[in-house]
Amino acid sequence: MDFKSMKNYIYWLYCQFELITCSYLMEPWEKLLFYTFNITMLVMVLYTAYIFVPVHISTAFQFFLHLFGSQHENTVSIVK
Repeated sequence: MDFKSMKNYIYWLYCQFELITCSYLMEPWEKLLFYTFNITMLVMVLYTAYIFVPVHISTAFQFFLHLFGSQHENTVSIVK
């Protein structure tokens, strides 16, 4: 892959981001606050998803196993 074209593509994506968010109209200190806030919110959302989504998936899986009638792991079935 050509690095010059990748660099141009990333720059194009950055320009599109600035156009969509209208951040090209901001002063440098406003951009710094805007980007800091957005990156902080993104990191908090990703951290929360990393911590809580596996717990919710596990709980849902256990619920559906119980709903469909499979036995729990700690129960002992008696076969005679």
